[in-house]
Amino acid sequence: MGEIFAPAMFLCLVLALFLGFPVAFTLAAVGGAFGIIGITTGHFHPAFLINMVFRIQGVFNNDNLLALPLLIFMGMLLERTGIAQDMFVALNRLFGRLAGGLAYTTIIVGAALSAITGFVSASVVAIGLMTLPVMLRSKYDPRLATGVVAAAGTLAQVIPPSLVLIILAEQLEVSLLEIYRGALLPAALLIALYLLYIFFATRCFPEWAPPAPEHEAATRWQILVEVLRAAGAPLIIVSAVLAAIYFGVTTPTEGGAIGVCAILLVGLVSRKLTGRNLRQALDVTGILCSGIIFLLLGASFFILVFRGVGGDLWIESLFAHLPAGQLGFIVFVNAAIFVLAFFMDFFEIAFIVLPLIAPLARQHGIDMVWFTVLLAVNLQTSFMHPPFGIALYNLRSVTPATIRTSQIYWGAVPFLALQILMVGLLIAFPQIVTRPPAAPPTGPITIELPGPPADN
Repeated sequence: MGEIFAPAMFLCLVLALFLGFPVAFTLAAVGGAFGIIGITTGHFHPAFLINMVFRIQGVFNNDNLLALPLLIFMGMLLERTGIAQDMFVALNRLFGRLAGGLAYTTIIVGAALSAITGFVSASVVAIGLMTLPVMLRSKYDPRLATGVVAAAGTLAQVIPPSLVLIILAEQLEVSLLEIYRGALLPAALLIALYLLYIFFATRCFPEWAPPAPEHEAATRWQILVEVLRAAGAPLIIVSAVLAAIYFGVTTPTEGGAIGVCAILLVGLVSRKLTGRNLRQALDVTGILCSGIIFLLLGASFFILVFRGVGGDLWIESLFAHLPAGQLGFIVFVNAAIFVLAFFMDFFEIAFIVLPLIAPLARQHGIDMVWFTVLLAVNLQTSFMHPPFGIALYNLRSVTPATIRTSQIYWGAVPFLALQILMVGLLIAFPQIVTRPPAAPPTGPITIELPGPPADN
C-alpha cells in the first residue's frame, strides 16, 4: 500500500487544484488527509507531526521572509502615491518623440516599478493603467501595446529584490543574496532583448508605434529637468537599494526597510502621501503577505507528509532513466515546467513542484544559484502563456473592451519567445549567472625531484 501513497497523494492534489479549490488550503487538506491515513495504517509514527511544529517555527524565523512585507509595501507606496505615474509622464516627454518611444518608456518604468513592487500582478495592473491608455491614444498597434505592458510587468519575476526570487530562495534553500547577485545580469539582458525587439519592430513596421507630437512649449533642457525631478528620486532609490544589497552593505531586509523610508520621505516632500493612500498600501500589503504565509504553511505540511510516504523516492525513480545525465535533467525539468505553466500558476509550481526536484538537482551536482535563476526566468513564461497566463488575465481587466483578447495573446507571443531565448542562453552560458573561481587542487601537491644518476 505504501508504494501507491505518493502517486495517489499527488494525483489528489492535482485534481483538487483543477476543481478550483484555494491552493494553500488544498495543500494543507491533502497533506492532513494522507497524514491521517498514514498514521491509521501504521505507515509512519504519529510523532512525525511534531516536525510540523518545527516547520511552522522555521517559516516564522526565516530572515528572508522579513523582506516580503517591506518590498511589497514599498511598491504599493510608489503606486498609490502617484510617483510611478509622474515618472512615466516625465520619461514619456523624453522618449516620446522617438518611434516606439512610449514602448521604451513602458519597459523602463516597468523595470523600475517591478524592482520595487516585486509582484507581477501588481506590476501588470499598475503599468497597464498608466501606459496602455496613452499608447492606444497615440495610435499604437494594440498587439504591441499590450505585449509591452505584459512583458514589462513580468520583469518583477527576475529583477531583484523580487518577491518571486525570495520565494524560490526559500523553497530551494539557496542563499537569497547569491540569487540576487546572480539574477542582475540576466534581468539586464532580458530588458535589453525587449528594447531591441521594440527597436526592430518599430523600424520594420513604423505604423505600429508612431512618434508622439512635438512639445512646442518645452525645450530639451526643460524636459531633462522635469525628468530628473519626477523620475530621478525613484530611480536613485531603486539603484541604491540594489547596489547596497549586491555589494553586501545591507541585507535584503535592511534594503527593503531603507527603500520604504525613502519612498515615504519622497511622498511627504512631494505632498503625495496622504492618510488614505497610506492605509490602502498597508491593506494591500497585509493581504498579499497573509496569502503568501498561508501558502508557505500549507506547502510545508504537504511536503512533510509527501516525503513521509516516500514521495521523494517516487520522484527520484521518475527521473532515474533520463538520458545525458546532468544536461538531460536540466532540459527535461525546464521543458516540464514550461508545459506545467500552461495549467498551473507560479505559486503552485513553486510550492509543489520545485521542492520535489531540488534534492535531485543537488544529487546531479548542479549549481543551485544558477539553477534557481534559470527556473525564475523559465517560470516568468508562466505569466505570459496564452491562454492561461495570469499576467494576461490581469492585463485583460484593465484593457478597453475594444481590444480583443486574441490581440493580447498575439502581442505576448514575441516577448514569450524572448523569454524562452533567455532560458536557452542561461543553459548554454551559465557564466551569465555565476563565474565560479578556478577550483584549487584537491589532492596533495607532489614535486618530482631529480633522482640520482643512473649507473652506467
